[in-house]
Amino acid sequence: MKLNRWFATAIFLFSLLAAPLSLAAETSAADSGEVARIDINSADAAAIAAALDGVGLVKAQEIVAYREMFGAFQSVEELMEVKGIGPGTLERNRERIALESE
Repeated sequence: MKLNRWFATAIFLFSLLAAPLSLAAETSAADSGEVARIDINSADAAAIAAALDGVGLVKAQEIVAYREMFGAFQSVEELMEVKGIGPGTLERNRERIALESE
């Protein structure tokens, strides 16, 4: 019985020590200001949906369809020609969007 209590105490103490370390890692990644960028001229719909805020799979499919119909995006602003992408969505994601030519 003593061994079980010791083991439970050891796990509890380890979890207390490990929690601040994982929290610090998450905070430093968020504080670094690094934003993952996605090339909207080559990414598939699933990758676009995962990378852009407020863009689900349906909007991402519209982005890909627009690109296939009209060719590569020449500017980030051209993304607003896609149905469902407005100025707010564009501004929220401007730092995340890359063009193949950049």
